[in-house]
Amino acid sequence: MGGASVKNGTPIDGLKGQARHRKSVSLSSTIISGIVGIADGAIIVAVGAAFYLGYVGWNPATVPLYLISLATNVILTVGLFYFAGLYDFDAILAPDRRFGKIIWICALVFMIMIVWAFALKVSSEFSRVWFFFSQISETILICLFRLGICIQIRSRARAGEIARRIAVVGGTGQAACFIDALRSKDTPWNEVIGVFDDRLNEERTEERIADVPVMGNIGNLLSYIRHNRVDDVVVALPWNAVDRLLTIIGQLRELPVNVRLAIDMISYEFPNRGISKFAGIPLLDVAPKPLADWKIVMKAIEDKVFATLVLIAFGPLMALIAIAIKFDSPGPVIFRQKRFGFNNKQFDIYKFRTMRHGRSPEKGVPQAKRNDPRMTRVGKFLRRASLDELPQIFNVLKGTMSLVGPRPHAVDHNEEYAKIIAGYFARHRVKPGITGWAQVNGLRGETDTPQKMEARVEHDIYYMENWSLFLDLRILAKTAIVVFENENAY
Repeated sequence: MGGASVKNGTPIDGLKGQARHRKSVSLSSTIISGIVGIADGAIIVAVGAAFYLGYVGWNPATVPLYLISLATNVILTVGLFYFAGLYDFDAILAPDRRFGKIIWICALVFMIMIVWAFALKVSSEFSRVWFFFSQISETILICLFRLGICIQIRSRARAGEIARRIAVVGGTGQAACFIDALRSKDTPWNEVIGVFDDRLNEERTEERIADVPVMGNIGNLLSYIRHNRVDDVVVALPWNAVDRLLTIIGQLRELPVNVRLAIDMISYEFPNRGISKFAGIPLLDVAPKPLADWKIVMKAIEDKVFATLVLIAFGPLMALIAIAIKFDSPGPVIFRQKRFGFNNKQFDIYKFRTMRHGRSPEKGVPQAKRNDPRMTRVGKFLRRASLDELPQIFNVLKGTMSLVGPRPHAVDHNEEYAKIIAGYFARHRVKPGITGWAQVNGLRGETDTPQKMEARVEHDIYYMENWSLFLDLRILAKTAIVVFENENAY
């Protein structure tokens, strides 16, 4: 089978030594994560010590203070990296997508260190050059180190020097799904050495599963593991074959390998979901709440704090806008409209009025268009600069909206798009936002085609499934740029 024949459960014709022609080292994700964590701490200490010795100069009186500062920096940075998932193996092997988070955390630690120094009244005892340049340098070096270790691991994996060797049990479609799913990931260190089928007999001819050779039955696998390095055995059989699964797993548990049970066929329809425990029972999370537990608390604090700061900062401007609207055209200053929000419940959204009051009744809720004759002179400017959105700060303070989230749509638009876009209402699983992931990625303004709305929904769902405080801060920062650069607002 796959270059070897089977006889009485024993591999012959070179199967026993098939993997020995290429020596490779086993890749441990836990060890790699630990190495990166130690390296991050070492970089912080080395950079801080270098700037201290090279610029501040050795002084027995200041050494304890700088040591305490370095220790605090290491604990805060490594701790926040850990809780932000930056030591997950996938994060380490895709550093370019995590640089923003690394920079945000290092900046946050820098601010905490400054506040700490002022609170303890020791800021005057620190060198400002040491404080600033050591923090900037360590951030750059941490990013460069992660990029370097990623390149090193990938190049060595492609050269066959490091590998995680995987054997698959089960000559079924489920095994093929697992192999194809693994192959679709950019993980050259994962090497599927072969498929083993417990029902294999001598009459079966050579075959392959997802282009991987079928190498024998369970007896062959047990013998193969005793003579060759195998890191993981993935049992890819239907979950309803309970007795068969228990027998195979019972045999494999006697060997020095990780034995893993592949997800059942239906689970491949939910590729980004994981297993959790509910009352001690393992379950597959196919549609977990986007925001739960501490995420809700963090989001609520973020909204209240930032909304209050925005209200204080822009309060005078909002008062001037209200006066301008009153002088420009008759009618109320604030425009209210029913929108769908969290859990598909309606609420009143607040905006500065930008269109003429007392117009003839209109069919539905026509979206604003470029050079829309319904707009007032002040309204055109407000919409172009997105200043008409400022009263939504009161929606945030009331709790009907969030600073960041899917943009709420008018009732008529909601019902219209829900009929033609599958999963449209999923965007209501979180509170709507003043700005969002879709808006800072070019999907701002009029949605005059179903394709535009579908793209917006896809971005909204991505935001919900990948929410973090750092993503919100990134969106808020990008919003300030998009407001002045985007030409889709009118």
